[in-house]
Amino acid sequence: MSASTIIFYILATLVVVFGALTVFSRKIFRAAISLLLSLTFVAGLYFLWDVDFIGALQIIIYVGGIIVLIIFSIFLTHHSGQKLPKAKVSKKLLSGTLAVAGLGFTSWVVSQFVFKPAVGVTPVEPNVHNIGLQMLNYSEYGYVFPFEVINILLLAALVGAIVIAIKKSQETEK
Repeated sequence: MSASTIIFYILATLVVVFGALTVFSRKIFRAAISLLLSLTFVAGLYFLWDVDFIGALQIIIYVGGIIVLIIFSIFLTHHSGQKLPKAKVSKKLLSGTLAVAGLGFTSWVVSQFVFKPAVGVTPVEPNVHNIGLQMLNYSEYGYVFPFEVINILLLAALVGAIVIAIKKSQETEK
């Protein structure tokens, strides 16, 4: 077994372990730290696969931005030491059943898909210029439409957060 294979298994195991700790931790701050570590190890996988730009984006956007925002939100709302409520057994059973069903369905869809080799296609050099051109391309293989959908989704989430914050501040004033 090569060194890169061993490193892959170590990183993948750490991603899964800290992902599970994120889901099953009853303290919200520990869950946020576990998510931070899980996403950091995902970036490690990207670096292992020589996709340095995506790994750097993973660290800058998710670890450096979103997780830090989540941790600041936890501290600002004074819920850092609060334990999350215990889920009922029926909810756990339903969640587990749906997770297994989703995993089974995904496995079935992937097993039915016919993967065709890319014959005659020249591989694209994965540098920042080519990634930028691909992301902003309007053709069939471009990513402009998904970016616009994500922008609208983030705008809706921001407006919803503002509405909730205004509503809570009005309730506390009364």
